Amino acid sequence: MGNSIYRFLCGLCAPSSQQLGLDGAHPAVAALGRDVLNFEATSQVPDGLSRHVVSSKKAQANWYNKLLVAWKKARPPPKTPEEAARFVVQTLKNHQKADVEVRASKPARVCDETGLLVFYGLPIPSGAAGAPSPAPHHAAPPPPKPQGAKFELHTLPVRLLLCSNALNVDARAVADGDTINVYVDASDPSVSGSVPREVQKAAAERAKARAVKNYQKADALQKTIVDAGYRPVPNARGEEVLGKKYRIRLRGIDAPESAMPYGKEAKEALLKLVQGKSLKVFVYDEDRYGRCVGDIYCDGVFVQEQMLKKGFAWHYTAYDQRPELAKWEKQAQAGRKGLWASSKPQKPWEWRKDKRNGTS
Repeated sequence: MGNSIYRFLCGLCAPSSQQLGLDGAHPAVAALGRDVLNFEATSQVPDGLSRHVVSSKKAQANWYNKLLVAWKKARPPPKTPEEAARFVVQTLKNHQKADVEVRASKPARVCDETGLLVFYGLPIPSGAAGAPSPAPHHAAPPPPKPQGAKFELHTLPVRLLLCSNALNVDARAVADGDTINVYVDASDPSVSGSVPREVQKAAAERAKARAVKNYQKADALQKTIVDAGYRPVPNARGEEVLGKKYRIRLRGIDAPESAMPYGKEAKEALLKLVQGKSLKVFVYDEDRYGRCVGDIYCDGVFVQEQMLKKGFAWHYTAYDQRPELAKWEKQAQAGRKGLWASSKPQKPWEWRKDKRNGTS
């Protein structure tokens, strides 16, 4: 799995993003493009694909050969998830019907291209065989980039990272009900240009050390990578890639602190919303603790909305005056949900002030 990092850093097996026409492409599209072009050099389909489809390796190679030919002819190549999904569907529309099953919790007969879309996290066109039912209105995806947002992040799947304290790594992805640690693939165009040279070198050497089972050296290099704010983490396909760490403070809400009533419940509610999911984060600011302040969407669901509606967070009016946040808080309060089941719930910012003054 460390080979994915090594290929990315050293460029030994694949052309550059510029050569592939992937500059500015969505991370899922970039992953598809790199795998298609890597197939030309190695004739190998991606590791982990067989966990999503039951077709033979020979059939999978046939898909990537078709995709390779079509990718080279595309002018321009796909950039957005929607464009990539249409590209896959159009390219594989005449595949053999024998290779049609996708691995899932409940096996379902669907077309080959649908399995590939699931593998890359690309949208499944409505009407495709095996496509899920349309999402409810409240789960519609957010607009491209809201006004005021400085940039957006597309994260790797959120996982609980159970690691040695000696590596200086957070052992939990969700710190509390309003703060989360996420990782973004370092090959993402929004990140790749800022990866320090020493991190690139350490990641490449770590991949070599793991390949020869020199785990003592690999662990030492891991510490160098982690101390710089990066770490090797699995992507949506289970392959290990280099991820850059971001601490995200959920914009506009304030959840109970861990030591407060409902603090544990708030953390668990947030974890349930995001665990195992790739997130879209619109970043608006940076707070005094160095955290990115942003809005988080998970499968099109606005995470702050769910935290407020479930009664596990307050509307943080001192920093955010959005009326919809106030509306969702009032809905939970009227239904006595979560912390509102208490007759006099304490505001987290007041609790923190009391603690600083020694009166909590």
